[in-house]
Parts: sequence; C-alpha cells; structure tokens
Amino acid sequence: MDEDIEKLQNILKEDPSNFQARRELSILLVNKGFNEEAEGNLKYLIKYFPEDAELYFNIGIVYEKLKNFEEAKKSYKKAIELSPQEDFYYNYGEVLVELKEWEQAVSAFKKVLNTDTNDGNCYFNLGVCYYNLEEKNLALDAFQKAVQLNPKDVFAYFYLGYIYQNDGLTNFAIENYNKVLEISPDYSWAYFNLASIAYKNNNIDDAKEYLKKTVFYNPFDIEAYKLLVKICLKQNETDEILEIIYNALDKSENGDLFYCLARIYKYIGDTEEYYDSLKSALSHPMSLTFPKEAVKAEFDKLTEVLGKHEDIEPENEIEEYSEEDSETGDEEYNDSEKDYDDEENYNENDEENVENDTEYEDDEYDYDDENEEYSDEDEIENEEELDEYDDSGDDWNDEVEE
Repeated sequence: MDEDIEKLQNILKEDPSNFQARRELSILLVNKGFNEEAEGNLKYLIKYFPEDAELYFNIGIVYEKLKNFEEAKKSYKKAIELSPQEDFYYNYGEVLVELKEWEQAVSAFKKVLNTDTNDGNCYFNLGVCYYNLEEKNLALDAFQKAVQLNPKDVFAYFYLGYIYQNDGLTNFAIENYNKVLEISPDYSWAYFNLASIAYKNNNIDDAKEYLKKTVFYNPFDIEAYKLLVKICLKQNETDEILEIIYNALDKSENGDLFYCLARIYKYIGDTEEYYDSLKSALSHPMSLTFPKEAVKAEFDKLTEVLGKHEDIEPENEIEEYSEEDSETGDEEYNDSEKDYDDEENYNENDEENVENDTEYEDDEYDYDDENEEYSDEDEIENEEELDEYDDSGDDWNDEVEE
C-alpha cells in the first residue's frame, strides 16, 4: 500500500480523533481506488461534520465508483444543498445520466454552464440528454458546441455522424465518422457505420473493406462477420471469409464465429466441416448468442441425416432465425443482441476500448438507436450501438448469388 496511506493510518492508530488526518486519508484512498476503505472513513467524518459539503461530495465520488448511483445522487444533492458549486453540479449531472434521469441532468449541466460557458464536457453530456429526450435539434447543437470547444471529442463527432446518418444526410455522416477516425483510427464502430452506409448505397467493395477493418479492431463484432459472410458468399469469395473467421478464432474461440463457419460450410456443401462447426458452436454456449435451441435442433437434424448416410445438398441461401426465437448468451459475450444505454461509459486507448454492441433484427440488419448512449467523454465505456444500417431487406434469408 502507498507509504502516505500507511503513514496516515499509523497516525490514526495513535489518535483516532485526528480528523484532519482522516480527511487526508479518505482523499488518498479514493484516489488510489480503495473505495470501501474511503467510504468507511468518510462516513465516520460525516457523523462529526454533517454540514461539510466536501465530505458529501467525496463520498458521492466513492459511491459513483462503486456503481451505487442512487447513493451517489443523494450525496451530491446534499453537497449542493450545503454549497452549490460547479463541480458538485457536474458530478450530480453525470450520476443522473447513469440513472437515465435526463431532464434533471439537463438542469444540472446548465447550472455548470451558467458559470463556465466553455465546458465542452458539459455540452457533450447535454447532447446525450437531449438525444435521449428525442430533442434532436438541441442534441445537434450541443454536440456541435462540444466539438467547437474540443476538436478532439471523438464521441461527439460519432454522435453527430449517427444523427446525420439516421436523417439520411449521408455526406455529413461520413464527414463526422472520418473525423472520428482521424482522432481515433482504431474506433471500430465508425468503420462499421461507414460500412453500413456503403452497403446501403450498393458500394459493396467499400463496405467489405470497412467491415474488414471493423473486425480487425474488434475481432468479435458478430454483426460485422454476418455481413462479411453475406458479401463474400455473394462474390464467391469463400476462402477469404473462412480465413478471416479462422484468424479471429486463433485469438479466442467463440460460439458465434463457429456458427458463422457452420453456415458457410453448409452453403458450400462441406458436410464434415458443417457438422464439426455446429458441434463447436454448441460447445461454447457462453459466447453463442444465436438461438441455442434452434442451433441444437439443426445439429440434431444433421446428426440424424448423417446417421442415415444421406447427403447434404449445398444451399443457395443463408437462412437466419427470427429475433423472437432467439435467446442470448452470457452478457459478457452477448455482442449480437445486447442493448447498450447512454448511461454506460465508453472510452478507448488508455481507458476502455469501445466495442460494437448491436441488436440483430429479424429480416434485416437493423440497429436500434433508442437504447444507445454514451456518457461523459472522460469515462465513455460498447452500449453502446449507435450503429445502424438498413440493407433494404437483405438478411441471412436472402438468396446468395453464386
């Protein structure tokens, strides 16, 4: 443990009533990530100093780090009641975002902007709130102000791109996604959304290249693999998509990827590999987000057919199960059907890598924007799915041209 922490702890052993030492220790514990210990010390201090706003602010930080957002909200609110400071309002607003209390969060961030009109983070958070309140124009204004004040705000650019994409303003969407990639070249979601735009506009080669970059930076973006499979099979490039999937499996075995392999092998008529891939998919249930019962039924049917020494005919189309028949895998692996909320935080590089979480719809690739979000760019963590593409009815059930 840190020497300064040990020194303060020794002081408190000799004199437990040394409040200054306990206050300093609490701050150090928070900064070093010893949240439970910090909570205990701060509660002790609050008993003796119930009118100290800073103590409530500090314990609010602890609760926030412990993901106890209701307690954090109460603590920040108490701190504001005792001393309405800019930092208190800002943290209060962040917690309200976590709790999806959008209107109250707007009020909190506006309080900050009353004293600091150049707080880019506040404008970003306002944009998130307005977006979730379906105030699109206000959201656009806030995100534009955010990038004005902070030209490196990758998440604000991404939101702008996504809103423009939904509005059919493709050129503006592409411009903002490219801004994202200038700042963060490994941002897989931007590649995926560019791929979705290219695919919708029938620029298949461009879509394919963007998708390859998507899976390079996010090797388990299952939706990207689904579309890559579709494109490669239509272009009769079976070897290429098999190589891409096997490269991903070399890094980590994944039930969804094994199932993608099974669909390819069924399509090309390789019964043995089809059987083995289905078996492997079922042997990795935690990372299989395709409907397990349907996959198991498919495997059982294939086993029965092989037992009768019947041939499996190559197929001309890739079938897909409907959303209503699906069941999800473990949340840790559930990349193809998981919603993500703006309350979840995303960051890349030195913090947490943003991943492309998507919701797969029946009969078309569709990404639901109503449940997506990011929070403050200081903490942005992969609800989120600001990814959406409409391939005009193309899905696994579409006929694949040989």
